[in-house]
Amino acid sequence: MPTLAELAVEASTCTRCPLSAGRTQVVWGEGDPHARLMVVGEGPGREEDLQGRPFVGRSGQLLDRLLAEEAGLRREQVYIANVVKCRPPGNRDPLPAEIAACRPYLETQVELIGPEVVLTLGNFSTRLLLDTTEGITALRGRAYPWGPAGAVLVPTFHPAAALRGGGEVQARMRADFVRAKQILAGAATGP
Repeated sequence: MPTLAELAVEASTCTRCPLSAGRTQVVWGEGDPHARLMVVGEGPGREEDLQGRPFVGRSGQLLDRLLAEEAGLRREQVYIANVVKCRPPGNRDPLPAEIAACRPYLETQVELIGPEVVLTLGNFSTRLLLDTTEGITALRGRAYPWGPAGAVLVPTFHPAAALRGGGEVQARMRADFVRAKQILAGAATGP
């Protein structure tokens, strides 16, 4: 199996879908390659495409704040990735074919990192990883056993939705980040 670095090099020249034609650069992911918590979003926005890093705009600032305040973690202590690695034009939703093209990259990232908890941000990552058509509003607020290694998936709203939705959405996100922290604390102390 390739390493994260080898896979990032492969992805940097990927042309599996039309998103490759409009990107500035692939936004692979970043963070601790042995992280206990992995955060999975939808796809890069304008700032992410320019910088080549996930969640660096306003959504990223909120993500960093919630990680610190509710989970007690710094960005460097988690691994952050997206479902699609290239920016959809105009920040539109990724199309099913684009998600399918990038899915092997995400699956390999998850396998190599081996997180204990996967925190999904929004509909696209949650639906993909839980293999469901249910929406985030119905799915969040719970934890789901997930993956062959016995990880737990905690779905929450996307930070962009919280920025638009105000205090109530942010309060629910905070509760989900606390849930992820509690699961990690339970995993660290054992049964």
